[in-house]
Amino acid sequence: MADEWITGNFKLRIHGEPIEMQVTVPTAKVKPHRMLPLFQEMASTVVDQCVAVVESEGKKVSCKAGCGACCRQAVPISEIEAYHIAEIVNEMPPERQAIIRKRFADALAHFRKIKWFDELIGLKDMAYEGSPEFSAEKYAEVITKYMKQGYACPFLEDESCSIHKDRPAVCREYLVTSPAENCADPRADTIKKVPIYLRPSKALLKLGKTETTENWSSVIMIEALDLVEKNPDRLEEKTGPEWTEEFFNALASTEKILKDDPEPRRRRKKPRHSRKGR
Repeated sequence: MADEWITGNFKLRIHGEPIEMQVTVPTAKVKPHRMLPLFQEMASTVVDQCVAVVESEGKKVSCKAGCGACCRQAVPISEIEAYHIAEIVNEMPPERQAIIRKRFADALAHFRKIKWFDELIGLKDMAYEGSPEFSAEKYAEVITKYMKQGYACPFLEDESCSIHKDRPAVCREYLVTSPAENCADPRADTIKKVPIYLRPSKALLKLGKTETTENWSSVIMIEALDLVEKNPDRLEEKTGPEWTEEFFNALASTEKILKDDPEPRRRRKKPRHSRKGR
């Protein structure tokens, strides 16, 4: 029926340039992850504009299919994206699903065994408490430790993303102009990221957040299936226009975040003790 959808225009400024987006959304109340295709499209539009800025400066993005070094990093995603990822896996043929589920389970078991999550949470608690023992360098070491374990994203196939259309927002934002080979051992002096002036990934972290992750700054990708399996879907339902307005407001607020801002600065209200042993 004609009244089931509504079209509207939104305007943003990215690095001073006005961007107008026309969006068509459902008028009915839906879960926020039903809106993800639209939000992913918006994220790609934002990133494309940021790429245009660096290209106007004579630089070139070196990321390409077959270069999967960044797919071995700890990938922070939102609660909404975690439920969407679980749906993607559930819709796979049984044999493929079994392979992907094993990759998730093996990686999660490994990082729990070496207590990587405990290290990460401990540092984030230090950041929240303003402890002098916290430093961006220590945080970077923990993130680098994840990558050095050699566990690829469960969706990586032949060094390319097998869910590229549905990849998380933070993956869309991670682009570099430095040589691709440098990404295997990323350091501040060897990696030149494309500056992202608005952060869709940060906006999604705020959107639809429930008590399941209220004390988490983000979900690490390999936790997604475990989180969804152990927690009922508490995500709220709102109309398409309501979700879209919320997303745009959250997106606009990310302009205040310094690029390359360390994750611990997204402070929590209290320690995430409930996450341990999950």
